[in-house]
Amino acid sequence: MVERFSIGVTAKQLGDRFGLEEPSAHRARYNVAPSQLVPVITEEEPRGFSHFYWGQPPDWSKNKTLAEKIINVRAEQITEKPVLKKNLQLHRCIVPADGFYAWKRVGKKTLIPWRFTLKDKSIFSLAGLWEEYDDEQGSNVHTFTIISVSSNDFVSAVCERMPVIFKEEQERLWLTKNAEADDLLKLLTPLTSKLMDGFAVSPQLNVISFDRPSLVLPVPPADQFGNLTLFD
Repeated sequence: MVERFSIGVTAKQLGDRFGLEEPSAHRARYNVAPSQLVPVITEEEPRGFSHFYWGQPPDWSKNKTLAEKIINVRAEQITEKPVLKKNLQLHRCIVPADGFYAWKRVGKKTLIPWRFTLKDKSIFSLAGLWEEYDDEQGSNVHTFTIISVSSNDFVSAVCERMPVIFKEEQERLWLTKNAEADDLLKLLTPLTSKLMDGFAVSPQLNVISFDRPSLVLPVPPADQFGNLTLFD
């Protein structure tokens, strides 16, 4: 499951990368977690940055079982469920990111957080689907989910699933109105291992409120188990 990612760049960098007007509300984020507002780009015109909740709004996030179902969708399930097939046709989005996190199990109880990026450390995007609905108060709410696939050889050493990662050429097709479903499904594959980098990071990633640049730095083995580093 994809539970955390980062977009530790400026609004200008986001605007330049995606060729859109800068998202004025954006600030660098190093520990993006479910139920938070996140910049996304949908297939709708005019094209621009929107801010949607990842999975669900904060006041719904106490329902853990529901959250687990909403923050990710397995690519292989899209063709099996009518609502997902509909969203594939009508409600696609990309989620800007510069890294994502996963936890590597060591022994029976220990989980060590890892960070994965592109080798060139460039901004990429995660494939997503979005929904729109009215909450109990009648307010319009937008949420998104990240599409996951089986991990490539590199990421599989840490976890079984990884997000679908797009570079610019895949993004264009994913956001094309009226694209054929078969063409879209062909995009939902793991990024090749040779393009990726990964390393262990501070266990302070586990604290959702901890959102500092130090989280994107590799840590030595001694610090993987909770010792503070000079960067925190």
